[in-house]
Amino acid sequence: MSTVLIVDDEKSIRNILSEILKNEGLNVLEAENGPQALELFKKQGPDLVFCDIKMPGMDGVELLKAMMEHNPETPVVMLSGHGTIETAVECIKSGAYDFISKPVDLNRLLVTLRNALEKKSLVRETKSLKKSVTRSKYKEIIGQSESIQKIRELIARVAPTDARVLITGSNGTGKELVARAIHALSKRSEQPLIEVNCAAIPSELIESELFGHEKGSFTSALKTRKGKFELAHGGTLFLDEVGDMSLAAQAKVLRALQENKITRVGGDEEIKVDVRVIAATNKDLEAEIRKGNFREDLLHRLAVIPIHVPDLNDRPEDIPILAQHFLKEILQEQNMPPKKFTNEALEELTRIRWNGNVRELRNVVERLVILCDKVITGEDVRTFAKPAKSRAWE
Repeated sequence: MSTVLIVDDEKSIRNILSEILKNEGLNVLEAENGPQALELFKKQGPDLVFCDIKMPGMDGVELLKAMMEHNPETPVVMLSGHGTIETAVECIKSGAYDFISKPVDLNRLLVTLRNALEKKSLVRETKSLKKSVTRSKYKEIIGQSESIQKIRELIARVAPTDARVLITGSNGTGKELVARAIHALSKRSEQPLIEVNCAAIPSELIESELFGHEKGSFTSALKTRKGKFELAHGGTLFLDEVGDMSLAAQAKVLRALQENKITRVGGDEEIKVDVRVIAATNKDLEAEIRKGNFREDLLHRLAVIPIHVPDLNDRPEDIPILAQHFLKEILQEQNMPPKKFTNEALEELTRIRWNGNVRELRNVVERLVILCDKVITGEDVRTFAKPAKSRAWE
């Protein structure tokens, strides 16, 4: 049963609306002023709010802004007997779902009620689906080796907190999957996970990418743009290859982590951000500090919880498990008939030196799936698993 909160300083209005809503099978809460309504809103979490604008003390617009700051996804319908176009526009800009003039037309009220509750239901369903999809990515951390089991245990322990995490490991080991798993199991899982590859962004653009910019702050800044910190507000920011970030950007990231505030490029306004930061790198950051390429104080801020993802060569017992997983996954993606590895083929895969780690293994399995028959043999692995640069595919 959906719950609706009615906020109006006139008891007669509350009684009329309450009777209408209860006849619709809804649970009804009532408040006669802003502070009382805000307390109910935070404690009860109603599915919809009908709120009068003109009230003593905290008026409806102030209450609307306070409710939107606490939970912007709850539809709030504003009611007013002295409504103007300017007031309606202000309410909509502040996050109101709709604006209805008094005396309230019953048909208009019921249509708005049903549409708002349907929207709330769709938002809830969408969040549930997103959460389900995000959580499913946690299962992609494949392996039964002791090191992988320890990583899973660490993820489960760390994820529910807001502690910053630094993930280290060679290219292709699966650092991104660890970051996604932490986000998926965190209390922020319903909020965005924003990923930034610091190595892929030119040093002159990294600050704009992270912190946004104001219109006209540089030649190509044709409009104001939010950065990744703002986009990740309430969620998680994943700084991949953080060791490649410029020293200037590092200084700003450090400030953002210390003060939970950022300033856009070309701007003066400080913007509050609530972001959990997860970073990853394939570099030895302590060595980079000695070279003068990385800030020691930033490393201390990022590495509250360090997680190291080992090379695939250091956990050979996981190779057959990963190969079988990728085989099934690729067959589904390519819509191909079933294929399987022989035991000899799996043994051959464990003998290979995987310099590209899990990413290279997946590429080799995909090559075997495409080039081999229904049964992939040891000879197939010896023939086709060599790096492309060492074999002419003619």
